[in-house]
Amino acid sequence: MPYQSGGGRRNNVQLGVGQSIWAGTPPPAIPERVLDGIPGFAAWLALLLSIAAAVAFPRWLLWLAVIIALYSAYRFLMAGVANVIGLQRIKRWEKIDWCEMYQKHAPPDALKWEDVKHVVIIPNYKEPLHVLRDTLDSLAAQYQAESRLIIVMAMEAAEQGCTEKAEQLQYEYAHKFHGFFATIHPRGLPNEMQSKSANQAWAARWIKRRLIDELGYNIDHLLVTTMDADTMWHPRNFYALTYLFAVNPNRYLRFWQSPIRYHGNIWEINPLLRTVNAYATAFELAYLAHPWWKPMPMSSYALSLRLLDSSGYWDADVIADEWHMFIKAYFARGGDVRMERVFLPFLAQATGGETLLDAIKNRYLQTLRHAWGSKEIGFMVAKMLEHPEIDVRPSLRLLFRISHDILLASAGWVIITVGSQLPLLLNPGLLTEITSQGFANPLWALLQVSFILVSVLGIVFWYQDVIVRPPRPANRPQTLVERVLTILSFPLLPVLTLIFVAIPTLQAQTRLLIGMPLQFRVTKKV
Repeated sequence: MPYQSGGGRRNNVQLGVGQSIWAGTPPPAIPERVLDGIPGFAAWLALLLSIAAAVAFPRWLLWLAVIIALYSAYRFLMAGVANVIGLQRIKRWEKIDWCEMYQKHAPPDALKWEDVKHVVIIPNYKEPLHVLRDTLDSLAAQYQAESRLIIVMAMEAAEQGCTEKAEQLQYEYAHKFHGFFATIHPRGLPNEMQSKSANQAWAARWIKRRLIDELGYNIDHLLVTTMDADTMWHPRNFYALTYLFAVNPNRYLRFWQSPIRYHGNIWEINPLLRTVNAYATAFELAYLAHPWWKPMPMSSYALSLRLLDSSGYWDADVIADEWHMFIKAYFARGGDVRMERVFLPFLAQATGGETLLDAIKNRYLQTLRHAWGSKEIGFMVAKMLEHPEIDVRPSLRLLFRISHDILLASAGWVIITVGSQLPLLLNPGLLTEITSQGFANPLWALLQVSFILVSVLGIVFWYQDVIVRPPRPANRPQTLVERVLTILSFPLLPVLTLIFVAIPTLQAQTRLLIGMPLQFRVTKKV
């Protein structure tokens, strides 16, 4: 089967009126399995070469492991600095009066303030009613929700009673919003898997027909926000988005992303997982705040209905939809799509479980699902080959951004761990030499510096997370066990990273390499 976008269908997407992105006949498609297997092939090649090098070139392998470890430590350091910048920007953004900003600084080509409407798509499957009610209560408290927000409850037909649930929510909340609709995504459609991406695509196409084709809304005035069912937006999120969308001259070529904080149920999850989530939160903010790092969509984000429609909507055969949609839009619009930062954080719920073992299992499965996004390296390569008319330099930068984290979490982790241990185990003389010299040996010294720097910055990330957490409920006082587990989470961070990042990423990439599909599963939250 050729590697194609659009659920296995290649579309000649139009730019504006009659301007096609094709420039001549596209090159022959490369088999999907070949491209999907790139990350897994790189990881297993790194393992095999590391084993061979540990025997033949142990010192060179150690140096390679040291270089990658130092680079990882440098990334941690830059993330810590970027987090400080990001936290300062959040404080500034929270004080801005966006309507006043519009009145003072809106350019002549800005949309009228009152024209901007927000379509909010909430894909959900077997979510408890109380979770959906909390989400809708949060949305109802947004700026001018009754005149600007159009809610789309994207239900799944596979959930028994989904129609009754949607009708109940519509009865309770329709009067609080400018519009309230529910869509039912059918089960078992051709070229589809049961996933958030397929549900979003169905809901977005339905709402486009309803609002634009039937009710006569102006497609250029609609900003679409897609979100997880438990996302709790910053109270000023849609206030800011109204301004950012209205004044941006490239509003139909932009995504908007806010930093994520896993604080929705922070006091209900195991303390060991809080440290892991603090690490994840830190890097999400760092990517947005760092001036040289390129952010990508994550979890919940916004884009214009115009861009969504011209890009062919979300693909229905994708598990990790965020990066895939960005890449698809990037090539559909000739490489002009970019990401805009919104420094107003939203809260998400972290994975949990009734027991620590359940929590570990659920967190592992969530990372496994996220790591299925390793497919996007192959998807990006395929799109670059299909569109040689698009400037290759920004495309290569995007490919590097996509490949960087994916390969560092798998092949990079293999080289650091195997490359720093196996040469010493197989070469006792080298081990004796390095340990006897201690910090006088550059290999030993640099490895220790990298480990210490990562450990210290892990504590920094935890502190940066603590100072912005919501207050602890009075009915959940901190226990002695919780204090002990919190302290243990710092030295255990390398082990936790191994369990919750490296191994599930390697598993996902190996499954992609051998062509073993993954089934979409909703992650259990506390």
